Amino acid sequence: MLDIKKIRLAPDVLDKALQDRGKPPCAREILEADAALRQLTTDAQAIQEQKNDLAKSIAAKRGAMSEADTKLGQELRDKIAEYEARISEAQSTLHAKMSSIPNIPASDTFVGADETENQQLRVHGTPPTFGFEPKEHHVLGENLGYLDVATATKLSGARFTILSGPLARLERSIAQFMLDTHTSEHGYTEMFVPIIVNEYCMYGTGQLPKFAEDCFHTTENQWLIPTAEVSLTNLVRDEILQEKDLPIRVTALTPCFRSEAGSAGRDMKGMFRQRQFEKVELVSIVTPEQEEAEHDRMTASAENILKKLGLHYRVVELCTGDMGFCAKKTYDIEVWLPGQGRYREISSCSRCGDFQARRMNARYKGNASGKAEFVCTLNGSGLAVGRTLIAVMENYQQEDGSIAVPDVLQPYMGGLTRVTRK
Repeated sequence: MLDIKKIRLAPDVLDKALQDRGKPPCAREILEADAALRQLTTDAQAIQEQKNDLAKSIAAKRGAMSEADTKLGQELRDKIAEYEARISEAQSTLHAKMSSIPNIPASDTFVGADETENQQLRVHGTPPTFGFEPKEHHVLGENLGYLDVATATKLSGARFTILSGPLARLERSIAQFMLDTHTSEHGYTEMFVPIIVNEYCMYGTGQLPKFAEDCFHTTENQWLIPTAEVSLTNLVRDEILQEKDLPIRVTALTPCFRSEAGSAGRDMKGMFRQRQFEKVELVSIVTPEQEEAEHDRMTASAENILKKLGLHYRVVELCTGDMGFCAKKTYDIEVWLPGQGRYREISSCSRCGDFQARRMNARYKGNASGKAEFVCTLNGSGLAVGRTLIAVMENYQQEDGSIAVPDVLQPYMGGLTRVTRK
């Protein structure tokens, strides 16, 4: 959530940011709602002062209340109750409007309308060459006998997949390799966190109220997490941290659940876009001064996984029109998929400033000032496990349809060097 004080001082900054994001301006609407609330609060305080003055007058008369005093006291109490209800309604109105505003992009973020205007920052490696026509992952998996979409659809519907045998173990190996690398080499602390959370957690990281239709809701008013970012970031909700303890870096491997409500017809073959998938998430809690460097560090941590796996990828900076709701700056890592003949997103690393912290009321006390200020939050995929499996399958496929196991994964596979037909 944005700071209403900053909107009052510079409403044009908000409208410009929304324009850059391809959204309609709303500063005037916000300021009108804010002014209405402030006026109601001022009027209510004036009535409360009248009530206090009446109480003092009655006390001066040693509690002797005239009929006029009694009548006036009741009128003031009724007015106060009325204003309390109106203030509550005005607060809800302003809160709803503020909750729907996305974050303001960083000043150096590229301005663009959509993903076609994202900017490539760097490329690592080169695409592999094959002496045959490379196949897509779902063809490879089905031919090997270890990827079953038909049975998964029978069990759960579209966008689910069943893996078996060495392919299931390969996915597990990828996840364990990621966790081991992030904890032993990149300084993240592994966490085991709930995958069912309350609405306050979902609101804190920006999934609610705007993206409710993209998430799964239980009958007990709880939510299945779309990413471990929700659980990990909310670890500091309603906390006041000490600056000396920052940055905090945590990671978790969790199942993730997304309805894919807006993806009708896209990526229907195979397991690229699933309603249930696993992801290793990276989250950092930092001071404003640490944020930019931490963003580069997090992105490098995610890149290192791909480097170790020997995969070709590129890093792109998202333009204003393609960034997520909470992000002020985002780097996407896109891995090369030979079967599809194009780059596909495998990680998205974002810095959010104090946007999520304001929604969560997560603060820290500075070493010098001792004043409580909002922390800054960052999150990134380190990586999406299923998509990494897809990348390994397509990049390490052999002419006979088998899949070579990358060197770094062989210890996790019990020494297996190749996944062959069942």
